[in-house]
Amino acid sequence: MVKIVLLMGVCGSGKSIVGRILSEKVGWEFADADDFHPESNKQKMAQQIALTDQDRYGWLVSLHQKLQRWYDDHQNGILACSALKQSYRKLLFTGPTLTTINPDSTSTLSSCITLVYLKGTREIITQRMMNRDHFMPVSLLDSQLETLEEPTPDEGVMVLTEDIRESVDVIVSHIINVLEVDEH
Repeated sequence: MVKIVLLMGVCGSGKSIVGRILSEKVGWEFADADDFHPESNKQKMAQQIALTDQDRYGWLVSLHQKLQRWYDDHQNGILACSALKQSYRKLLFTGPTLTTINPDSTSTLSSCITLVYLKGTREIITQRMMNRDHFMPVSLLDSQLETLEEPTPDEGVMVLTEDIRESVDVIVSHIINVLEVDEH
């Protein structure tokens, strides 16, 4: 069975580093949602303008297509994506057609996904953001925290919450243990 890990959380929560190290350990493809943003979104964020749902829609659809390709190709994968709202995650899991026609529908893809929520305090995340070079400025953290809807078990996927105060190695090891996969 295909296994897909969606690492979610606000900017600076460690999605990319956890995803890269997890990928190295298990040998699965890693994709960073930041690489899927159109240039217009990156420019907006660099100008300290928060993205709207409309700005995110095409980006989320392209990420759903990536998840669907992994599923269709019987390939395990890891995606680092903020996925801040439940509606964004629904779009990622089911795609635009199912979401539009039947908002309560789920896809077979959902049965393969483990949603890993990297949770931390504003203080820890602010500190991390100040120590990195990224197009997302610290000034947009508040808008991300306001947008964030923490995942719930009723989203149709396995949900795992990880405390970002733990080391990356501890978080990665826990994910590997929960997924019951072998290291590469």
